[in-house]
Amino acid sequence: MLTLSKLTDYAIVLMSRLAAYGQCTATARVLAQETRIPGPTVIKLLKILAAHGALQSIQGRNGGYRLSRPASGISLAEIIEAVEGQIALTECNREVSDCRIEDSCGVRAHWLVINGALRQALTDISLADLAGPVLPRRAWRPVTLNRSRPLEQ
Repeated sequence: MLTLSKLTDYAIVLMSRLAAYGQCTATARVLAQETRIPGPTVIKLLKILAAHGALQSIQGRNGGYRLSRPASGISLAEIIEAVEGQIALTECNREVSDCRIEDSCGVRAHWLVINGALRQALTDISLADLAGPVLPRRAWRPVTLNRSRPLEQ
C-alpha cells in the first residue's frame, strides 16, 4: 500500500494551518493547540520545514513561524519531500538505487514515467488548494492512459 507517514500528514496539516495566518506568525505552542498535534512533533516538523525553505522562523517577542512565500507557491510535493525525501514509488526511481535487476528490468522505464506523473500531480496541488474549500470530485481531471502507444521515457 502506498501511504504517507503520519509525520508527513501532520506536516501538511501544519502547513495548511499556517496558510490561514498569511504573513502573520504563529508559535509552535499555538499550532499544537489548534491542530491537536503533540507539541514535540510540531517543533520537529517546523524545524524540518524551515530547513527546507518552506517556512521562516522569526525570532523575538512577536516571533514564531510563517510561510516563506505565498501558499500558492508551495506545492504538496515540496512538503512531502521535506519530510519523506525524494518521491520514489520503486527502488529504481531513487537517486541512489540498490536494485539488483535494474539493468534487465522490462518495466523500469514505465516506472520512471509513472513516478514522474505522480510527482507532477503532487506538484500541481498547492498549499493554497489544500487550505481552500474541497473541490467536488468532478472538478479533478481524470488521468487517462493512451494504450495505443507505449509509455515514453
